Amino acid sequence: MLSAILFAINIVLPNLILMGLGFFMQRQGKISKTFIDETSKLVFNIALPCLLFFSVIQSHVDYMQQVNLIVAGLVVTLLLFFSAEAYAKKFIKKVEDKGVFVQGVFRSNMGIIGLATVSNAYGAQGVSIGAVYMGVLTLVFNILAVITLSRTVIDTSEPISNDNTQVEPHSERKQHSVYHQQTIRQQQSINQQQTCSVHISRWMLLIKKMITNPLIISLTVAFLYKTIASSLSLPELPDVIIQTGELLSALALPLALICAGATLDVRSMLNLSGLSMQASIGRIIVAPLLAVAIGLAFGLGGVHMGVLFLMVASPAAAASYVMAKAMGGNEVLAANILAFTTVFSLFGMAIGAAILRGLGWL
Repeated sequence: MLSAILFAINIVLPNLILMGLGFFMQRQGKISKTFIDETSKLVFNIALPCLLFFSVIQSHVDYMQQVNLIVAGLVVTLLLFFSAEAYAKKFIKKVEDKGVFVQGVFRSNMGIIGLATVSNAYGAQGVSIGAVYMGVLTLVFNILAVITLSRTVIDTSEPISNDNTQVEPHSERKQHSVYHQQTIRQQQSINQQQTCSVHISRWMLLIKKMITNPLIISLTVAFLYKTIASSLSLPELPDVIIQTGELLSALALPLALICAGATLDVRSMLNLSGLSMQASIGRIIVAPLLAVAIGLAFGLGGVHMGVLFLMVASPAAAASYVMAKAMGGNEVLAANILAFTTVFSLFGMAIGAAILRGLGWL
């Protein structure tokens, strides 16, 4: 059991240290918001894509064997999504809260916390497998996020209220009734057109973001290159390219974790409402337990169970706040969920990893 505890500490503690470093440097004014923003762009647009690309092309993992893992991840994600939707429909009243709650439950931070923890646990092999898993699930996350957040568009079902309640003659009242019904139908038609336009624009934005997403592009290019290279027996890339790529890749996770720590908002983390606590419980407790159950049902073990558990048990994704704000959701609720789960999910990951390691499932 001691070895299991040490395993859990080794995969989580480096992440906590780097995040803590970013947090304290920001509090002491040693790094600015401009530095954080520019560094985050460097990580997202260059360093992390390099990490994913070179992890895929240099690995000897048979990616066809990862289908079972990916299907298990899809099942976990869909179960979390539909369960959170059902919970939100029954217990959450405000429209702007529902989508944010659902997104906080099903969407995890795979690209930074998840991948960093997998790297600590399994090294290059884990990163290669995690990269494939992340590439597929990122697409699913974005689609489900747009679906659940689209409920904040104009509600066309509400009729127009009529404040003029004075008694009118029968003929005038009849004419007014006809005119009123026409007005309602015209307004509903306008609202439906506006709603349709909003839905179309949001889906177009989603498609554009997925097509131009550097992480998805890097994974797609890596798989194409690997397929073509193996089919045509092409020589390996020149050493100068590989060494440059590895240097850039080495920047990705440490810088990402430092920036994640620097953006932590303690006030948001401690200013929890009942709803943000419920979403955090879903992300920190329910999601990992469900991942283990589904992983066992699919016969996963070793590195595959580890990747599934660590990716699902990660905190709420930083992108969940961005999307909630852009699509009219409750951004304060999203920020609270993000801040709380970013810190406390790491402890949940450590405890869960120690237990699973002790049982021989990781």
